[in-house]
Amino acid sequence: MAALDHCVIAVSDWARSNAFYADVLGAEVVARGDGYVYRFGSNQLNIHGPGVDGEPNAEPPVAPGGADLCFVWDGPIETAVAHLERLGVPTELGPVPRFGARGEGTSVYFRDPDLSLLELISYN
Repeated sequence: MAALDHCVIAVSDWARSNAFYADVLGAEVVARGDGYVYRFGSNQLNIHGPGVDGEPNAEPPVAPGGADLCFVWDGPIETAVAHLERLGVPTELGPVPRFGARGEGTSVYFRDPDLSLLELISYN
């Protein structure tokens, strides 16, 4: 049986993306070579960005703004919405009912600085 270890996103500006993923999603930003990875507990996003493309790549390679990712919010979705509002991150959709890896949940959607679509899902 397989389990997801990490996936890859691309960013156009290291400092802007590092701050966003740390502040908004609570990522641990880990320097690696000339770039970074974002860790969320036992999950990881590998990052392609300025000067870092990784090998091998998807075809075509992942581009900034080309991701669509969902993160679990550990609390009621209303607290996720309040968190985004406090940080000045506009929501695009939600809260709306969604079906995720753990079953029925409620989600809110927003975008990262490169316009990748991000989702917070709450199972509470």
